[in-house]
Amino acid sequence: MVDVVLVEDNATIRQGLAALVDGTPGFRCSGAFGDCESLFAHPEALGCDVLLLDLGLPGMSGVEGIRRARALRPDLNVLVLTIYEQNELVFEALCAGACGYLVKKTPPARLLEAISEAAAGGSPMTSHVARMVVEVLQRGGTGTERSQRMVPVEAAFSPPTADGEALLTAREREILHGLAGGASYQGLGVALHIAPDTVRFHIRNIYRKLHVHTQGEAVAKALRRGLI
Repeated sequence: MVDVVLVEDNATIRQGLAALVDGTPGFRCSGAFGDCESLFAHPEALGCDVLLLDLGLPGMSGVEGIRRARALRPDLNVLVLTIYEQNELVFEALCAGACGYLVKKTPPARLLEAISEAAAGGSPMTSHVARMVVEVLQRGGTGTERSQRMVPVEAAFSPPTADGEALLTAREREILHGLAGGASYQGLGVALHIAPDTVRFHIRNIYRKLHVHTQGEAVAKALRRGLI
């Protein structure tokens, strides 16, 4: 059973999402809030498997909500569901600790699949967002307007550790490349002919070597340093 908590300010959308989750076998909506302040007034809600959160919220922003939720529970899977696809917001959300990023036009079946992926440790993104992440990061040093917008985002990452980077294995680089394309743990396992648990083992090693804590940070650092 995947336990989901929602943060969405639009009451109609919130109720619809709650009905979708509760009405699907294997899923349960244990909480639905209209803003981050209400969420944090019920800290027990952070015990969920996946926090599905909008960015355009009244009061505390969604990005700040992600940051605070992850500070309270570092292993929490936060999946963004929003109308926004701007580069800045995508990267701010990922740097704050979101494990995935979807837009609200995502079909219900794909949304449920993404929630399952997030709960299993994956990093679900729409193909458009995944492609944008890769393109923007690859152009981070070109001096273009995009790179100028990337400056505050890059500052959010810890300094690179050359020793850790040098120790990345060929398999770990393959997995990083797959993550950059938005692949799930299961998808990586199938593509590389290894078990999902083996994928998780490699990703834990990648985090340790690169001194990062989320897939977004790992992919960003790897692309910036030319590791993939």
